[in-house]
Formats: sequence, C-alpha cells, structure tokens
Amino acid sequence: MPSGTEVHVDVDGRTLRITNLDKVLYPRTGTTKGEVLHYYAQVAPTLLPHLADRAVTRIRWPHGVQDSSFFEKNTPPGTPSWVRTVTVPTTGSRGSSRHGDTLVFPVVDDLATLTWLVNLASLELHVHQWRVGRNGRPRNADRLVIDLDPGEPAGLHECCQVALLVRDRLAERDLDCRPVMSGSKGLHLYADLPGRMPSEGSTALAREIAEGLQKERPGEVTATMTKAKRGGKVFLDWSQNAASKTTITPYSLRGKERPYVAAPVSWDEVAAGAEDPLGLEQLTFDEVLARIEERGDLFAT
Repeated sequence: MPSGTEVHVDVDGRTLRITNLDKVLYPRTGTTKGEVLHYYAQVAPTLLPHLADRAVTRIRWPHGVQDSSFFEKNTPPGTPSWVRTVTVPTTGSRGSSRHGDTLVFPVVDDLATLTWLVNLASLELHVHQWRVGRNGRPRNADRLVIDLDPGEPAGLHECCQVALLVRDRLAERDLDCRPVMSGSKGLHLYADLPGRMPSEGSTALAREIAEGLQKERPGEVTATMTKAKRGGKVFLDWSQNAASKTTITPYSLRGKERPYVAAPVSWDEVAAGAEDPLGLEQLTFDEVLARIEERGDLFAT
C-alpha cells in the first residue's frame, strides 16, 4: 500500500490510527513498520509484565535506522487521554526538583499503549530499575542491573566470560541474576533485590562488584567510564542503577542495522558463549518469537 496510507484498528477497545505500515525501518533486512508492529503485538504478552509500573523512555527512528534518532522521555503532543503517565522530578531526588522541573513519562501496561508508541517509530523502550507506586510516585529500586559493554577487540565472547564472574560475585551476596543479550554488543545482568533499595544503594552495590572484579582481573575488566581505557576489556557499567538512568527493557527491539532484540538467554547459553567465540550471537525478532514459543519467558522469575 502507499506509504501515506493509514488504517484505524481496535486494540483492546481503543481505536488507533496506524500509519505508513509499509515504511522500511530496517533497510538492511527490508523490515517494515508493519512487521515491527506485528512483532510487538506478538511479544506483548511476554513483554508487558516486564514494563508494568515502569516509566518508559523511548528512542524513535521516524525515518528508519539508517537515519537520525532521538530520545523521548516526556509524553509527546497528542498523547491519548487514556495513556497512563507518571510525573518524575528531573533531579535524582525523589522529593523535589532543584528547579521545579518534572518529566511526564508514559507507563506501558497494555497493548494499546504499546501499539500507540510503536506506531510513532519508538523502536527502543528503556526503563528505570524502579517502579511506580499506587500513589503515582516512583518507589525505590526493586532490581539491580550491570551492563557488560565490550571494548574492541573484545566482544560478546569476552562478555560471556566476565558474566560468569559477575554471577558468582552476586551469588556471594545472595543475589541470583538473569542474563539478557543487549541486542547490540554485550550483555545485561539483572538481579532482583530482596527488598526495595534507594537507587544510591543499588548503584553503590553494583559499583562495588564492578570495581572488585576490575581489581581482580585488570586485564579483562574495567569499571572506569573513560572509553579510552576500555580497549580489549569488558566495561562493567554500574551507573545504570542511578534513579535517573534507564536500560533497554528485555524483549525490546534495538535500532541497529538488523532487527535485533534485547533477548533473555540461559546460563547454559552464556557458558557456551564463554567457551566458543561463536557459541552465542545476538538474536533477531523472528528468532526471539520462536524461542518464546519453544522455551517460554527466560526472564520470568
């Protein structure tokens, strides 16, 4: 159909105007906006529980991944009145904002809201490590995340090796973690906290683990933000636990040359990737849907 064509669809009782279904968003694979919408509709039963009660930052590619993108935190003009939102101070403080400024995020807890955002070419969905309470306010963190980011020539193989070390350090603190391939270069490790913790506390805990491994394995691991010091090492990014920081949510697409997904994997797969440089590779949306059909939600607790 012509790229300007629009259709009106009913999604969970909401009428949505969907546009440009045949627009190619991933030129390398010819993946269209319609196919992206189909992926998110198919993965929604698995994805939505992990978005529940979390404010969502989006990265949008209106003209496809070959073109420019932009971050969007606030809800855009024209946001439907039925979209749930949460108002958050712009500083790290929960109680007040230094300049009285706030951000108004969408909370994606139903298929209609998800479809509405994806129709705006919101390919990537990023969330904080805290949830919104019944009073509409952000709560303390309920989980910890460590982002394993390889510096060339290190890659996913080295990330898998370091991930096993991080898992052991978290286990020493009675924290079980789950691995998620980032859909880009590395891995994310998530650990549910036994109780809600101020973001400053979870950040300090993640930093302690990262800096401890940096000291033990200085040739393989760095906890330093400076990119010039990451060459050939795996950077353990502990900073994404800050209250204002976000991480790509599991099962979100990435805005890469191919429609890769932030895909949960098993520890057996991580171990295989640690043994063999070709033992684990980033997954596309078709592969992720097939894995869910066969294995269920590997990120579920």
